[in-house]
Amino acid sequence: MRAELLEQIYTVVAQIPDGRITTYGRIAKMTEGATARMVGSAMRHLPDGHELPWHRVINASLKVTDHGGAVNQRAKLRSEGILFDAVGRVPRECLWP
Repeated sequence: MRAELLEQIYTVVAQIPDGRITTYGRIAKMTEGATARMVGSAMRHLPDGHELPWHRVINASLKVTDHGGAVNQRAKLRSEGILFDAVGRVPRECLWP
């Protein structure tokens, strides 16, 4: 992935406010050519010591994608006041932007 595209993804993710979420696809649309899959890859390969709110990025179904850090991601979102419905979806009202 081009360095400038990766920088665009990280810049958008850094702007997601506390208590809000967005999707891989929404982030991709805010860049100059990234796809949702590329955003997911960028989130998986964050450098050690980063402070990006990666946990605020979820899939288009408004669910946390099933991965090794999913339990931690849900816990971080809950700590910010994000609630999940009975099937694990986040309410649309939490979407940013």
